[in-house]
Amino acid sequence: MPDFIEKVGARESVGRVALEALILTAARSGEIRGATWSELDLKAALWTVPAERMKMGRVHVVPLAPQAVAVFERAKKFKAGASDLVFPGQTVKKPLSDMTLLKILRDMDLAVTVHGFRSAFCDWVAEQTDYSGEIAEAPLAHTVSNKV
Repeated sequence: MPDFIEKVGARESVGRVALEALILTAARSGEIRGATWSELDLKAALWTVPAERMKMGRVHVVPLAPQAVAVFERAKKFKAGASDLVFPGQTVKKPLSDMTLLKILRDMDLAVTVHGFRSAFCDWVAEQTDYSGEIAEAPLAHTVSNKV
């Protein structure tokens, strides 16, 4: 994955920076594309996604690794005064297109999907850490099936 992220970041664009942020936060495409600067606290290394933007309708607080903070810092160069969007699209007040992220992967000749990075995160947790499946689901904002 580090080699892949380096390859994605080799050419700087709003779409490539958004894809890096998606990978490093295990977020859904819509969450990343709709991210606003007011949701981010880079000093505290936290991204608070409001309930209305979450699939499950609950606020989701994402702790940001130093690498993710650095990616969001790089995104500042794409900031448009007329919009609070972190990753603006061709129309500044609209988010980046979902197809932009997929096109980056297709242009790299990869047979993967944007959403597949969330699955890859779960695989990584299972293979490389001792965290339980329930803990691995928390960063993905999945609900746990029972209270136990």
